[in-house]
Amino acid sequence: MNEALVIVAVAALAIAALARRYQIASPLVLVVLGICAGLTPVVPDFHLDPDLVLFVILPPLLYSAARDSSYMALRRNARAIGLLAIGLPLFTTLAVALVAHWVVPDLPWAAAFVLGAVVAPPDAVSAQAIGRRLGLPRRITTLLGGESLLNDATSLTAYRLALAAVVGTATSAWDGLLMFAVALVGGAVVGLVIGIAVGYVRRWLDDPPMETAISILVPFGTYLIAEEIHSSGVIAVVVAGVFLGQRSSRAGYLTRMQDTAVWRSLDVIFESFVFLIIGLQVPQVIGGLSGHPIGVMAWSAIAVLAVVIVSRFVWMFPATYLPRLIPRIRSREEAPTVGAIVVTSWSGMRGVVSLAAAFAIPLTVNGGAPFPGRDEIIFLTFVVVVGTLLIQGTTLPWVIVALRVHGTERQSDLVALAAAQDRAGQAAVAELEELAADIAEEDARHKQVLMLRHWIHTRKNLAWEELGRNAEDIGESPTEAYNRMRTRLVQVQREVFINERDAGRIDDEVLRRALRDLDLAEGLSDRRDREA
Repeated sequence: MNEALVIVAVAALAIAALARRYQIASPLVLVVLGICAGLTPVVPDFHLDPDLVLFVILPPLLYSAARDSSYMALRRNARAIGLLAIGLPLFTTLAVALVAHWVVPDLPWAAAFVLGAVVAPPDAVSAQAIGRRLGLPRRITTLLGGESLLNDATSLTAYRLALAAVVGTATSAWDGLLMFAVALVGGAVVGLVIGIAVGYVRRWLDDPPMETAISILVPFGTYLIAEEIHSSGVIAVVVAGVFLGQRSSRAGYLTRMQDTAVWRSLDVIFESFVFLIIGLQVPQVIGGLSGHPIGVMAWSAIAVLAVVIVSRFVWMFPATYLPRLIPRIRSREEAPTVGAIVVTSWSGMRGVVSLAAAFAIPLTVNGGAPFPGRDEIIFLTFVVVVGTLLIQGTTLPWVIVALRVHGTERQSDLVALAAAQDRAGQAAVAELEELAADIAEEDARHKQVLMLRHWIHTRKNLAWEELGRNAEDIGESPTEAYNRMRTRLVQVQREVFINERDAGRIDDEVLRRALRDLDLAEGLSDRRDREA
């Protein structure tokens, strides 16, 4: 099993690298190739371990997304996110349960609710990636991101309640509400406490490599502690991630740069692995269908997939427009367009959490009888996951373009950045004047003061130049020309240092010190936004 995990991880990363190199949606490529590989007799069966997903893969992905999210944006859109992350999963659970009980032969109500809870939470990883690339409005990406951070907690709680009803340890509706409240509050408290503690320890250490190492362990430890006390590990990880993400602005620059690089790399590894193992579950899913009528299962799969997709639309339009009947909400929030609602509704791709929950269903109930409909639930979940990824994932870019749903924040962001940069420049000039108050013009240090003034002036002009170039399409700005030439000069110097090492005139340790300085210098010039 360990060898299989390594092989799958390496293969997933290689496929993702090729897909990204040729600008193809890597999640879709990984799923399709995983299905093809799973159907070939050469590739051995890879059985998905639910604990691997819930305790190893899910926590770091949630934590990384929470770190990169905006607390202010999440708070500003808390009402809409709550409707998506709490209301929509419960509505989807109910809708799927009603249809599944009707179309799947001999599927009891409790098992139908298990299926509904399993397929309820969307995974917005691929939707957000597509949205950023195509310039979706920031509010849509915020809603999708906030939904994906919190909907797993809602769905997994509903899943546990439905399982208890099937297995024979059913609780009352009041107990279910109490369980959800405990999971929500307990998870938030655990996440906040761990976030505060880790933030204090990282500031006290002031050691970038150690701080990043601690950051890597935070999601796993937070999830495990929260689950051990029967609260929500999902909520705990999200709260800790949002808190520490906000605090990162106060961290040292090396820690912040290192954290960003490490977590983007981890995201690529875990996301690639996840999408490939989804496709590799084909043999296990098909094997569980022996003895079931193919026609009946095909009709059931189509019906469940359809209700998963349609129920999101049914929820989205009333949930968007009915609250706007309240004057206070209508005055505070900009009216969404129909196109924006359609795009958000079409961004409901399911992911590996649904498959993990399906495979985690016990084989038997209390008394030793087989769990009713377990094989059918696994099959239908697989169809929903793959179906939404391939149908919605492949067409979402076309829907965004066709409906002309584009963000208008870039211009306003540039204006806000330019104004903030101007204020920062004024503060820097005032500080420089104070620092250089005792430096006379004939002092040798006066030249450095002039250089710093020029640097501040350049920084102040940079944002305004970019704003003007974006508005008038005037081509390369003076600062961009300076950065381009500076980058080239850094690259030339780097080549000289490497040649010096190859010629034996400097040691590798000396080379590494020189390259580090040049890398930082190039980083100041290279302002391209490299999204993971």
